[in-house]
Amino acid sequence: MTTMESLIGLVNRIQMACTALGDYGGANNSFSFSSLWDELPSVAVVGGQSSGKSSVLESIVGRDFLPRGSGIVTRRPLVLQLHKTDEGQQEYAEFGHLPRRRFTDFSLVRKEIQDETDRITGKTKQISPVPIHLSIYSPNVVNLTLIDLPGLTKVAVEEQPENVVKDIEDMVRSFVEKPNCIILAISPANQDIATSDAIKLSREVDPTGERTFGVLTKLDLMDKGTNALDVLEGRAYRLQHPWVGIVNRSQADINKNVDMIYARSKEREYFASSPDYGHLASKMGSEYLAKLLSKHLESVIRAKIPGITSVINKSIDELESEMDHLGRPISVDAGAQLYTILELCRAFDKIFKEHLDGGRPGGDRIYGVFDNQLPAALRKLPFDRHLSIQNVRKIVSEADGYQPHLIAPEQGYRRLIEGALNYFIGPAEASVDAVHFVLKELVRKSIGECQELKRFPSLQSAIAAASYQALEKFREEGRKTVLRLVDMEASYLTVDFFRKLPQEVEKGENPAATKGGNPAATPAVDRYAEGHFRRIGSNVSSYVNMVTDTLRNTIPKAVVYCQVKEAKQSLLNHFYTQIGKREGKDLAALLDEDPALMGKREQCAKRLELYKKAIDEIDSVSWVR
Repeated sequence: MTTMESLIGLVNRIQMACTALGDYGGANNSFSFSSLWDELPSVAVVGGQSSGKSSVLESIVGRDFLPRGSGIVTRRPLVLQLHKTDEGQQEYAEFGHLPRRRFTDFSLVRKEIQDETDRITGKTKQISPVPIHLSIYSPNVVNLTLIDLPGLTKVAVEEQPENVVKDIEDMVRSFVEKPNCIILAISPANQDIATSDAIKLSREVDPTGERTFGVLTKLDLMDKGTNALDVLEGRAYRLQHPWVGIVNRSQADINKNVDMIYARSKEREYFASSPDYGHLASKMGSEYLAKLLSKHLESVIRAKIPGITSVINKSIDELESEMDHLGRPISVDAGAQLYTILELCRAFDKIFKEHLDGGRPGGDRIYGVFDNQLPAALRKLPFDRHLSIQNVRKIVSEADGYQPHLIAPEQGYRRLIEGALNYFIGPAEASVDAVHFVLKELVRKSIGECQELKRFPSLQSAIAAASYQALEKFREEGRKTVLRLVDMEASYLTVDFFRKLPQEVEKGENPAATKGGNPAATPAVDRYAEGHFRRIGSNVSSYVNMVTDTLRNTIPKAVVYCQVKEAKQSLLNHFYTQIGKREGKDLAALLDEDPALMGKREQCAKRLELYKKAIDEIDSVSWVR
């Protein structure tokens, strides 16, 4: 294989792979390429309707394979990649949308192009920018990529929207305005070159003519006594590259299914025997055009190799990073799968702990429960109503029973305190529940933020379920502990608190007489006056405030110890125990990936393989001069 064939074949293979991987396609009435495709030179065939575009392509290929008819026949771009094979090998074609099917009957290729066109556009005259990708393998072609575009038109025909003229021009322009696109401008010789749609458009996008090759068709259909020498010799319109004349098969030849190889020989004979074009015969015809384009394409590819290499290397780096992000394929070995699951669990656990410890946001909400919600709930407890004079009198009287208290209403005090302490149960349980919900939310966030876990929805669900189950267990332990704290306060009252309370000054009492006089002389105390019950309520309130301060500090300690600390240390301990007992098929089920993610990684891996292979091939041929 020559260096030229190697270079062009390389570009063909990269373009085919890009096509297969969806790296290039069109949408929204415009055609878009990937950055790599943009770096790859190609040849776009441009011309007005019925200018002979299809015939030129068939002459280059040497096969009759394109749909024919009146009006707009080419209604979708056809990306045609030619691959030269060894002599004697059978010719065949493959479509990008049917990658495993070989067509050896080229009449079926024509039918498939028509059917695939109709699949997108319907059986109308609508157009679509979505391309058809066709590869032809033949010993009768040169390595080349050609893109057949819809013919430029000036008037919308029946069944076409009024904007079809602009849509076609925009589609064609989106190809030819790219700096790496070589323009094959097809113009019929029996029309004035000044009215050529192809030349007009190419002049706009390539004013210097560096990328444009002019092709003049239908030379044999010119009026007698006229010729196209002014155009072919560059006097009528000069381009950087020479004009090439083409003589296509006549309609009669097409109707008779004249062989394309025979048509090539007739074309050579026409130019060789023509009194007008005989001196240009060696530089005319479809065979010369194909060789000219292939040679030019090789020189362009050589010049673009540094840019292509740079884009591919950059793409490889990006794809390697993406593969690391998506994760590598999972081993089928049970031991390796168990190791992978444990590693993924540790990755999740690390993020969860970072949330609690402040490396990530969210853990501060637990402090908010203790610093805001708990104190606010304690302030709202209805102690004022519980220790109102009416309620104190009622509870003390009920505690006395049929015998009123003699000195201090101890049973009344105890009932008042126990009743007040029962109010602490609500805030204590609310603190447990609030922290529990924060922890559950942090589990959910940690699973979502663990990039490694995104591949495995089943494992995500299993980790979430195990975490929530553990948190429920911690919540129950936290609830029992804070309730014990409240119960402990109610079970044993702090005696010293009451011993330090000032003694009540009874009605009519003389303090001096009490200290040194006769107590028996002291008048009886009215223990059912309002002041007496107010003093009792005040004493109980002071004690409850002391307990409030204590619980305000001990409830957070209990919650952190039973819930937060346990979540940090043993959130997945039970899960680890259970996962170690599972069989291989159960482990594989946990590592069952999201199909969309699997597809994305598979595409990424294929691109990576393509680009690495492309670099190797470029290195193997680019040094040859």
